[in-house]
Amino acid sequence: MTYAEKVVQWLRERLARDPPLSEPRQLNLALRVLALWRAAMIVESFVRHHGRQVLQGPFAGMAYVEGATEGALLPRLIGSYESELHPHLLDMVASGLEAVIDVGCAEGYYAVGLARLAPTCRVYAFDSDPKAREACGRMAALNGVAERVEVGSELRPEDLERLAGPRRLVFVDIEGAEDELLRPDLAPALAHSHLIVEAHEVYRPGVADRLTERFAPTHHVERVTLGPKAADLPAWLKASNHLDQLLAVWEWRLGPTPWLIMRPRLPG
Repeated sequence: MTYAEKVVQWLRERLARDPPLSEPRQLNLALRVLALWRAAMIVESFVRHHGRQVLQGPFAGMAYVEGATEGALLPRLIGSYESELHPHLLDMVASGLEAVIDVGCAEGYYAVGLARLAPTCRVYAFDSDPKAREACGRMAALNGVAERVEVGSELRPEDLERLAGPRRLVFVDIEGAEDELLRPDLAPALAHSHLIVEAHEVYRPGVADRLTERFAPTHHVERVTLGPKAADLPAWLKASNHLDQLLAVWEWRLGPTPWLIMRPRLPG
C-alpha cells in the first residue's frame, strides 16, 4: 500500500468515528492529512520527471533514498528545504570546515549534502532512530561519500567535547532535546565551533532564548526565522494549480522553529 493509499484509508476510518469532523480541531487534522496525501502524489510526479535527486540549491544533484524519515520529502527534492540556511551553510563551508557533527541526521539530507559540498570534510551523523541511521548510510553510499560519513546513535553532551572544536560545524535538529545536549559547561570545545541549531519552540517554549543566553559569551548569535518560499519550480509544476505549488514547498511545520546561527567569537 502506498503512502497516499494509507492516507485515504485513514481518512475513511476517521470519518466513520466520533467526534465528528465538524469540530474545528478535527477539521484541522483532516485538512493536514489531506495535504500530506496530496503532497505524496506530487512526489510521485516529481520522481517520474526527475528521478530521486535534489533539483537545485547547494545540494543539487544529490541522489535520494525512497523517502524522508522525518518531515517533508518534496521540498528536499526541489531544493527549497530550509533555504534560509543556504547562505550560512555556504559561508561556513567556504571558511574551511574540517568536520560536521550532524545531530538528528534523519536520512542524511545535511550529512550527505555537506559531505558532497565539502569534499575534504568528515561528517559524524547521529540519530536515535535505527531506520534513519540505515537510510543515512544508504544515501551516503548512493552519493559516493560513505567513507567520510560515520553514522552513530545517541550523543551525550560529553561526546561533543571530543568532536567539537575549531573549523567544525555542530548542526542540531533534535525536536527540543537541544536544550539538554548543548551544554558548554560539559563541552567547552563548543566555544570554538560553528553551530546551527533548530530551536523547537513548539515543544520547548523559550528554548531559543535560553540557548542564545547560554552561547552569547562565546558566539555571535543570529536568529533566523523560516518563512514562505519562493522556489524556482520546474515547468511541469509551474503549470499546475497554485495549491500544488504551495504544497510542493510546504515543510510540514506545526509551529515556530527558528534557527540559531552561532559563529565563535574566538578565532579558530
